[in-house]
Amino acid sequence: MKKIFFFKSIMMAAVALAAVSCNDDDVYAGGVDADRLQVAEGNVLYTTDHNGKRFATAIELHTTATHKLTANVTTPVSSDCNVTFAYNPEDVEAYNKAHNTSFVALPSTMFSLENNGAATIAAGTNKAEVKYTVASDGSLDPDKTYAAAVKVSAPGVKVATGNEVHMILISDKSTANDCFKTWTDDDGNVHPGIKIFSCMEINDTNPLNNLRYTLEGSGKYMVDALIMFSGNINYNEETGKVYFHANENIQAVLDNRAKYLQPLKDAGMKVIMGVMCNHDRACISNLGPQTAKLFAQELKALCDAYDLDGIFWDDEYCSPIYPAPEGFESRSKAAWSRLACEVWKLQPERWNVAYGYSMTYGAQEVDGIEPGTFIQYCLPDYGYGLGSISSFPGMTIDQMGGYSMEFAQGRWYTSESSYRNMRDQGYGAMMVFAMDPNRSNASGQDDAMGKLARAFYNDEVVVSPVKYEKDWK
Repeated sequence: MKKIFFFKSIMMAAVALAAVSCNDDDVYAGGVDADRLQVAEGNVLYTTDHNGKRFATAIELHTTATHKLTANVTTPVSSDCNVTFAYNPEDVEAYNKAHNTSFVALPSTMFSLENNGAATIAAGTNKAEVKYTVASDGSLDPDKTYAAAVKVSAPGVKVATGNEVHMILISDKSTANDCFKTWTDDDGNVHPGIKIFSCMEINDTNPLNNLRYTLEGSGKYMVDALIMFSGNINYNEETGKVYFHANENIQAVLDNRAKYLQPLKDAGMKVIMGVMCNHDRACISNLGPQTAKLFAQELKALCDAYDLDGIFWDDEYCSPIYPAPEGFESRSKAAWSRLACEVWKLQPERWNVAYGYSMTYGAQEVDGIEPGTFIQYCLPDYGYGLGSISSFPGMTIDQMGGYSMEFAQGRWYTSESSYRNMRDQGYGAMMVFAMDPNRSNASGQDDAMGKLARAFYNDEVVVSPVKYEKDWK
């Protein structure tokens, strides 16, 4: 029988754990930090999604999607513990007020819970599952993020204040153009395709060139996301503030986003801003807590203003001052993790993408939130081969990339069979850097994209003859 997996979820929104007491005193964490969960006396119940993660789920919906939520307790219960999951649109409004977000409540008619959301953790066990289904009727705006706040309750059992809700964020792409690609295995099962990130040097290349590659069979665009390489993090000596800096080329593209970026968005591609260090004291990996919060607010404003879909983090070209002055600290994975997490908290519907190099190849837990939640993808540097999720606790294999290509220097020597093996292992991302059909090696770039089409999607590439020049000053 053919099984179809037409959705892929990414952990994106910060929601506290749902915690209840089921009147057992012993605690067995089972891989979870019991001290953090033990917010009420006795046993503690917490929610995980279908990927085993404890924070809210984001779904890019291409058809009807069915997933599960699991009620877990930290130690097996001595008697049956009844738990109910329920969706109430008013809970989304309450969440927005509490977290300063503006998610739109998913209509109740599009969300259903198996068995009306009722589940029982049987005596002697420590978990119970409930399936939920999201089904679009075609009326949702593909440019908005909708939310279903699923509240946990248990009659006669105390639920920790503020920890009752698991947020499910839904982006409905069922009626919009998209770049969602699949591949079919030998048994006829259909799997989500690897996402291709085009990290493009905006100083000399027109972003519209990402529209040149499509698949012969499905007609889908090969590039899933443009990374604008690159904006910068900088320090203003006069004001003492850290700020985002766009050079004249990045700014020209932003100012003319209707010409250079909107066609990509209309095709279903995401547009992500690169943020890289820029030879002064401000680095991605050395901001103090308050400085990180303020810079995160600026990046949120940037994404809002230009309708960007996230941030690409590159910790190169740093010139930190030692000892660290006020507002800064020594470079560390902890500091960069905190900055990425602060950005994610402000815009959980957008992506954080880590460049797998230097400090940003790996991250640490922040305030109980694992990197696999606040980092959506990692794209390893050239020559790194396949990335390792062990560097990002909580990350699943479909969030990790491998075998990046570098088109400026002709570095696309990984074999087609290696890319196919990468796909078969479940990796979910890869990066192409410096795509530009106006270079002398353009035919080689076309051949490389053909290799990816065959290896990732069992398809052939179609290359448009249209080449876009840089036409701004």
